[in-house]
Amino acid sequence: MGALWIAHVTVTDADAYGKYAKLAGPAVEKHGGTFIARGGRFVQLEGKERPRNVVAKFPSVDAAVGCYNSPEYQEALNFARDASERELMVVEITD
Repeated sequence: MGALWIAHVTVTDADAYGKYAKLAGPAVEKHGGTFIARGGRFVQLEGKERPRNVVAKFPSVDAAVGCYNSPEYQEALNFARDASERELMVVEITD
């Protein structure tokens, strides 16, 4: 089954986060992920609002988690850690 990688982000250092984004995109694609939403319009109905929301679709939960744990993504994540406040989850698609 497919999976969605869902990130809710508040960027605190745009320059460093830009470096993260340049590396993270290719890492996601390398692991079979495709972006279906990146920072577009949203309506917060409940919970903590984050101004940037990203959704990527992966072939499976394992592929998404493998991407996160990959050396390529971890290198990118080094730039995001001190440049943002984030929540990230992977959710299996049940269709």
